[in-house]
Amino acid sequence: MMTISIKTKKSILLGILALTFSLNSCSDYLDVQPEDKLIEEQMYRNIYDADAAVMGVYGKFMALAEKNVILNEMRADLMTTTRNSSPYLKEISEHNVSADNPYANPKDFFVVIQNCNNVLKNFDMMLEKKRFTQEQYDQRYSDVGAIRSWVYLQLGIHYGNIPYITEPIETIEDAKNISKYPRIPFNQLLDQLILFTENLPYKDLYASGSSLVITIDGYNTAKFFINKECLLGDLHLWKGNYNAAAIHYKNVMETGTKGGTDTELYNTYRVKFAEVTTHDDLAVGYLRYSEQDATTLINSNTQGWRSIFARDRDALWNTEWIWSLPFENNFAPKNPFIALFSSKNGDYLVKPSNTAIALWDNQKQSNDIPYDARGPKFTYNIINGDPVIMKYLYSSEAVATTGIANTKGQWFLYRAAKLHLRYAEAANRDNQQKVAYAILNNGIRRAYTPSPAPTDVTDVQQTKLPFPYDFDARMGDYPFYRANWHRNDGIRGRAFMKFVGAVGDDVITTENNIIQEDALELAYEGNRWEDLVRVALRRNDPSFLAEKVYQKLNSEGNSKADEVRSKLMNVNNWYLPFNW
Repeated sequence: MMTISIKTKKSILLGILALTFSLNSCSDYLDVQPEDKLIEEQMYRNIYDADAAVMGVYGKFMALAEKNVILNEMRADLMTTTRNSSPYLKEISEHNVSADNPYANPKDFFVVIQNCNNVLKNFDMMLEKKRFTQEQYDQRYSDVGAIRSWVYLQLGIHYGNIPYITEPIETIEDAKNISKYPRIPFNQLLDQLILFTENLPYKDLYASGSSLVITIDGYNTAKFFINKECLLGDLHLWKGNYNAAAIHYKNVMETGTKGGTDTELYNTYRVKFAEVTTHDDLAVGYLRYSEQDATTLINSNTQGWRSIFARDRDALWNTEWIWSLPFENNFAPKNPFIALFSSKNGDYLVKPSNTAIALWDNQKQSNDIPYDARGPKFTYNIINGDPVIMKYLYSSEAVATTGIANTKGQWFLYRAAKLHLRYAEAANRDNQQKVAYAILNNGIRRAYTPSPAPTDVTDVQQTKLPFPYDFDARMGDYPFYRANWHRNDGIRGRAFMKFVGAVGDDVITTENNIIQEDALELAYEGNRWEDLVRVALRRNDPSFLAEKVYQKLNSEGNSKADEVRSKLMNVNNWYLPFNW
């Protein structure tokens, strides 16, 4: 990354934050209509204008944060309404939305798409007029193009048949005009998105030295930007191209292998084991030698599993987070999650469902404590008798160090645990059940160590498979050896949980265990509805989705539970009306 003075760094960072989080400044010019060619040309003069355009797109993109979480969680089985919820939220939970429901309105997605299309068109113009270099063009064009593909993927998941528009249009309203822009089925949309995204000229992160990437005390702006390899993995996973998905995911999993310190090599996106003495980790853990005492659980904003969501953007944060957009006290847009989740500083509009709470309660930890600590200890807490989702609140409810109201937070978009679970899903469907089992449960090293374990591990603790299933987790002392994956502990291993399933399980059993783990590990991070839809479509089994939503509603005595289950047995009823 570029080396510059601290004063300059802070100035640049504030500029980037202002660009990113201001919805009323630089991004406004992205709303100009295509015929305003003179205005657009005056605003795309050089690399600094191009950077402003990129950050403007992300500013608009951040307006989707609340809607993305609500649609992907409230429509599924882990989130439900509270006594304070609006009728609109209840409609989303019960799959019966009215025409004016703001959460179901797709217009906000197309505002971002229109901005992307304007920027991409003008980047082409800038390249043609040699206003920036090919390399600068490739990186910025690919970033904005990938954001557009991400937004279209979400539209396809929630609305089914949609128009795929890749050029600036006269007005946003035109997107509803079927005669101008015919709607294509979700499966065809996936084909288009894969074709476009695979052909982007640059699939890596912004290059070291880019004017968009700086680091101040571990605050890494590179993590603001979408990871295109993760996006491609997801697109291929949805399409059923499992080997291709695994390749893209593994490219990200091997980020630490590409260079850096030994710490980065062994820790980055590896889902590493607990540090049992220092507890400077992202694992579920207890005080050493007191593991049977539930009160010794490591539970703070700076240590253990909870700190994944609470800690500052330091070196350890960077080993887990792949893509995350921060909400800051001094910049728009306002953090929407405080009002949504908090019973202390917000409106307490949503909460964990009874079925989600029961799922965590029915797990067992390695020390035989009969619940999954990721649930009641970290993901939600009981506050004044109410279950409160906490993942988004640790930053804002920390003690303020200034007189400014603390509204800090993050939009959680992609982290190592999600990457590993999606990779395990692809590997399982690609007939690599043992690899999937290891990633899900106890890590590569333990899964590939025979019993009894040999003293010399030279020829074990590795998969001996071709890419993307090649893992070397050797950790031996005679002779001394530490391979790249020796710290990998598996998702459930890091969470201090009993392991589920067996190496010899069939594809469906393994997949069920992976999707259950998605719920336990990733709850409320904006993934659940899409996970259920993807698997139900893959199996051609609507009941996989319908039954889970039914159980949520039935467990809370909702009289519409049976009606909703019957409705969701028809795939066409999974999709929201495409109208505004």
